[in-house]
Amino acid sequence: MQIFFKICLVLLIVGGLNWGLVGLFSFNLVGWLFGGSASTISRIIFTLVGLAALGAIPGLFGLGDGGERTQS
Repeated sequence: MQIFFKICLVLLIVGGLNWGLVGLFSFNLVGWLFGGSASTISRIIFTLVGLAALGAIPGLFGLGDGGERTQS
């Protein structure tokens, strides 16, 4: 499960950076790299980022195996 959360984290970073660029400069990096926001590959990447966000929710509440945690 730890690999799953690392993949989610990478996708969330990509999505966060893309949204930051959209907010600051009105520049969609994913759309620019893959032929526009409506291209099939861009839509797949946007969908994967959204699914990664859903997959990361359990880690937010400590319910998933998001890393090594020790309890005292």
